[in-house]
Amino acid sequence: MSDIATLTFEGKSYELPVVTGTEHERAVDISRLRQDSGLITLDDGYGNTGSCQSSITFIDGEKGILRYRGYPIEELAEYSTFPEVAYLLIFGDLPSPDELAEFRAMLTEHQFIHESMRHHFEGFPPDAPPMAILSAMINTAGCFEHELVEPSNDAQFKDQAARLLAKVRTIAAASYRMSMGLPVNYPRADLSYTANLVHLMFSMPNSYGEPSPELVRALDQIFILHADHEQNCSTSTVRMVASSQANLYASVAAGVCALWGPLHGGANMAVIEMLEHIRASGEPLEKFVQKVKDDPRHTRLMGFGHRVYKNFDPRAKIIKAACHQVLSKLGLKDPLLDIAVQLEETALRDPYFIERKLYPNVDFYSGIIMRAARIPMPMFPVMFAIGRMPGWIANWREVNMNAKSRIYRPRQIYVGPTARPYVKLADRVQGR
Repeated sequence: MSDIATLTFEGKSYELPVVTGTEHERAVDISRLRQDSGLITLDDGYGNTGSCQSSITFIDGEKGILRYRGYPIEELAEYSTFPEVAYLLIFGDLPSPDELAEFRAMLTEHQFIHESMRHHFEGFPPDAPPMAILSAMINTAGCFEHELVEPSNDAQFKDQAARLLAKVRTIAAASYRMSMGLPVNYPRADLSYTANLVHLMFSMPNSYGEPSPELVRALDQIFILHADHEQNCSTSTVRMVASSQANLYASVAAGVCALWGPLHGGANMAVIEMLEHIRASGEPLEKFVQKVKDDPRHTRLMGFGHRVYKNFDPRAKIIKAACHQVLSKLGLKDPLLDIAVQLEETALRDPYFIERKLYPNVDFYSGIIMRAARIPMPMFPVMFAIGRMPGWIANWREVNMNAKSRIYRPRQIYVGPTARPYVKLADRVQGR
């Protein structure tokens, strides 16, 4: 096949290179289109626009494939741990035993936040949104480590990445404890990354206890499944900010703000709210599903469908199994899980959803695991942010390592008023 695409406009033809990725995805390179033809492309929402070439994550939405650095998500979720997946995403390869041990030691060493930062938490009102606190405190953490904010070499970057990955968990837990009026806990050196988060959030000064291994494993899987997902809204935001040569802390804080939106990081909250509504109403699931089909603008089936996946979200299958397993092992009975299972079965038998390729996504079951962990809904996006941190760091690094990188600057098609003269205030008509 030809590696050149031809665009014909007003009798002139323009040759555009075709770029082929390692998984045989093809893209028309339009980087010289405006310079050569005066035209730009218009793609509202960037659904068909490739903003970069990346070696981090591959998704095939038609086949339901997700791979980090070439490794299938199914294998990583079953055999790996979150710190190992973080290392893989950030540095490109699975670590050796010594490399992983060193990285874990760095996470343990840097998990404390500066004592002065504790006073910053006191400045937020008790009902402040946790994502607002997380974004602000990530930037604050950068102020206490200004010598590492702009790394000059790869060795320094490794230290910076470990610091940010370690501290974001401590910051997240502290924001939760302060909102509950509870004393802030210190991290423990003897616990794994995810077990430490459970300790930081829920241990009391007079009764530490040990986090449930089943729950810790389920949360670890949630972090792995959320660790990266190609050029989504928040990751694209991190890359956009990084392209200005903003530091890692500032770029990631911007990613937190993008993730805050209910269409991104708040999706699993919407699922829980939907399931709670169904339970409270007592209406048959078939009736609810019919409402979705009759008026999808006002009654939405949350947790179904995905911008990228036109097949089963591979993460949804993993998280569904983990959800059943953790509730069973903990001896918990959540009526919302029963409703979710029945709702999934009802929808997947219906031609309406099958024809539209609306399948459960990762958000459909992840919120139920969060509930089992006693994590309140306002903290759901924060947990998402902790999991997505390795992907954001990896993408920031990819932008900064690209010698050809330049500041992102999308074009637009202007549709406002054409040129018009300024009218002095005294001459303007009243009421306009």
